[in-house]
Amino acid sequence: MAVPGKCLLVTGPPGVGKSTLIMRVFETLRASNPNLKIQGFYTSEVRRGSERVGFQVVTLDGRTAPLASTISSPESFRWPNVGKYKVNVASFESLALPELQVKEDTDLFIIDEVGKMELYSSSFFPAVLKVLESNIPLLASIPIPKFGRDIPGVARLKNHPGATIFTLSPSNRDAVKEEIYLQLVDLLSKQ
Repeated sequence: MAVPGKCLLVTGPPGVGKSTLIMRVFETLRASNPNLKIQGFYTSEVRRGSERVGFQVVTLDGRTAPLASTISSPESFRWPNVGKYKVNVASFESLALPELQVKEDTDLFIIDEVGKMELYSSSFFPAVLKVLESNIPLLASIPIPKFGRDIPGVARLKNHPGATIFTLSPSNRDAVKEEIYLQLVDLLSKQ
């Protein structure tokens, strides 16, 4: 069972800066303690000019793989849709799932994000649960519920006894970043 407060979840509306906040916390932790063993990934937009044409998954050491795209290919017709995007589940799994393998020397996991696209992978949420049960601190982002209803996996994560939820807004970004950073420093010092 996860220890309360070892799962820090950042939520908020699209575009509020959840991914940016998580990456800034990661960079600050890495700068203050370069020996930390941090595993995980984040997602970033793929743009063609000023138009967003998809998303990619990026490991914390900089490797990338496609996550979703608006650009059709012969194989993409079989992929699931999220809005206008086709989700490349196999590509996502090939890069993201190895990053969620629990290892004895891991100090922290970062997952940006646990969302609808990622949850099309039937192996993703079980891997997230293994991370939670490992008692290794986890910093993750989750989408704000649309129409008041969470995605089932996200609801389960939010209701986990070890979860602390931070709701991000344009007016509290710096304060939330500092609070998360300080909580992680405290958690990591106790390991």
